[in-house]
Amino acid sequence: MRSTAHAGRREFLRFLGAGALVLAMPDGGLFGQKPGAKPLRGIFPITQTPFTPDNKLDLNVLVEELRFLDRGRVHGFVWPQMVSEWLTLSERERLEGMEAVASAGKKVKPAVVFGVQALDVPTAVKFAKHAQAVGADAIISLPPSEGLTSQQMLDYYKTIANAAPQLPLIVQAVGDMDVDLIMQMFKAIPTMRYLKDEAGDTLDRIVQIPKLSGGQIKIFTGSHGRTLIEEMRRGCSGCMPVAGFADLYAATWDLWHEGKHKEAMEVHAQTLLLLTQMGIYGVDAMKYILYLRGVFKTYNVRKMPTQGFAAAAKAASAGSGYVRVLDDAGKQALKETVDVVKPYFRA
Repeated sequence: MRSTAHAGRREFLRFLGAGALVLAMPDGGLFGQKPGAKPLRGIFPITQTPFTPDNKLDLNVLVEELRFLDRGRVHGFVWPQMVSEWLTLSERERLEGMEAVASAGKKVKPAVVFGVQALDVPTAVKFAKHAQAVGADAIISLPPSEGLTSQQMLDYYKTIANAAPQLPLIVQAVGDMDVDLIMQMFKAIPTMRYLKDEAGDTLDRIVQIPKLSGGQIKIFTGSHGRTLIEEMRRGCSGCMPVAGFADLYAATWDLWHEGKHKEAMEVHAQTLLLLTQMGIYGVDAMKYILYLRGVFKTYNVRKMPTQGFAAAAKAASAGSGYVRVLDDAGKQALKETVDVVKPYFRA
């Protein structure tokens, strides 16, 4: 995978050096969602990817995950990003996954957001075009590689925005993506009005970036929503946790915005209990919780390469230091924790 990642970065730089970037937006004006579009606000989990016992993408269960989130009154569905194991998915799997989810998404309330990052720019462009063609509500992208200059980063996001000009672009900020770069993107890319921020001091940036943009950039947070209460106090537009207990986050979000702050804190305390236990085991535990809740039929995880994406992998980790193998003791602990918080589940 290392040689593939390096080759992808070379291809990225070659593509940007070809002078192929032209951003032509309809009507030459600022981008706005179409009337009647699903709102991009609230809890938008980065969903996990189900595999069959023989390690193939399970499209039926992927769609069931969307329906599960709809039953839990979650506000959005994001796939595939780092904890979706996107680096292990083939191009065909991602295209077919988009089609299946987008079709089912027309019948449910959560907005559908597709991750379009790839190891080379032409493939990312293909994913962005496909997301628009199948009817996504927005696209999101990690940076394509590490070690890029600000101009190369800006050119990349311009390119994928140009590939899907009818869709809002959510930039996922990781590593050293500073406020100056974010503001350059805002000024240069009309569809870039949303940021998933996992770079720098997010609590400060929740206030700083919208202020600098005149309120036009909306901030989603990540890092499993550990500080969700404080993030809502500061005016975040949403959070992107994992899927297995996103209904708890959605309940916290809804209660808080209904003015029921004490009740929101009570639910978030349950979320933090389950999050702490999940954090010991990482992606394995994320999928095992979905298995315990009857959404996934299996919980096998593909080995996820991270060369060239160390910053994104770090941001996607459970944040508890060393992640242990999910053994029988861990499974029992997760089951007991799920049973404790079960009364707070919506789905």
